[in-house]
Amino acid sequence: MQFIDQVEIEVQAGDGGDGIVAFRREKYVPAGGPSGGNGGRGGSVILVADPNLQTLLDFRFQPVIKAEHGAKGGPNNRTGASGADRRVRVPCGTVVWHAQTGAMLGDLTQAGDQLLVAQGGKGGLGNAHFLSNRNRAPHQFTKGQPGEQVRLRLELKLIAEVGIVGLPNAGKSTLISVISSARPKIADYPFTTLQPNLGVVPHPLGDGVVFADIPGLIEGAHLGIGLGHEFLRHVERTRVLIHLVDGTAADPVRAYQTIQQELQAYGHGLLEKPQILALNKIDALTPEQVAEHCQRLSAAAGASVLAISAIAKQGLDPLLQRVWEQLSWERRPSVEFDLLSGKSGH
Repeated sequence: MQFIDQVEIEVQAGDGGDGIVAFRREKYVPAGGPSGGNGGRGGSVILVADPNLQTLLDFRFQPVIKAEHGAKGGPNNRTGASGADRRVRVPCGTVVWHAQTGAMLGDLTQAGDQLLVAQGGKGGLGNAHFLSNRNRAPHQFTKGQPGEQVRLRLELKLIAEVGIVGLPNAGKSTLISVISSARPKIADYPFTTLQPNLGVVPHPLGDGVVFADIPGLIEGAHLGIGLGHEFLRHVERTRVLIHLVDGTAADPVRAYQTIQQELQAYGHGLLEKPQILALNKIDALTPEQVAEHCQRLSAAAGASVLAISAIAKQGLDPLLQRVWEQLSWERRPSVEFDLLSGKSGH
């Protein structure tokens, strides 16, 4: 499935139905009078958050979305049928912007959230509405009002509590495949990950926690260079970041600093999020190299560094324990839990 996280669409609410001019002409009704009914209301366009959707791909093939028009009024004071509302499903995490003004119209984060984006037009008035003591046989009527027409920009921001960031080939996809049931494509070359991957990691004392593997960032990503620029927005909703550094890189400290600079340049509070710094691929390093890299990274970051190997499944329990602590979840000291196998004991 192709991952699409930004689209522009046109939404057109239904027009209201016209009122009509009609007079009663029944055989046994001596005083007929006006009986033209009002037009029906036009249908509105409503966006609804659906947890079963993961992408905005469908909108690439349906750029214009219309609701039904209201029906004309009828004789005998019958109001025309209202147009059916158009309820459009979007993924949870969809932010809706007015394409022309740039104003944010809504943020659909929870399943079932709804947003009215185009109001249907009101129905017109039939001539029965204009009956008065002075005007016993009105011939006036009004047309239905047009429905709203709006151009929208939809932007999907993944809803994940933990985001995994790092340079290409830092091992992000491998890590999320090991700690969750996600199965991203993995290869030994940069930019294997072309779209964010979501994985649910079991928590020992509660429901699963959603982790997001964010495609690799490079220097200048916030300016649109490389792949990462398209996916920095997905980090905005996360509560905790795991910053993964490739231990086999020529300069791990420089790799760390590159990502930090991109997070700062992009803004949106990314640099203020709690970060867990992890040196990956220690299985390919000597103990002396691991110690040296951790010491240098700790000095550069002003924080402790965890040494892990995603592919060899080394050091992952302490990493996840640090995540749970950052998420401020209580742990029961009497329960021992193997975070990878999912088995617990006392």
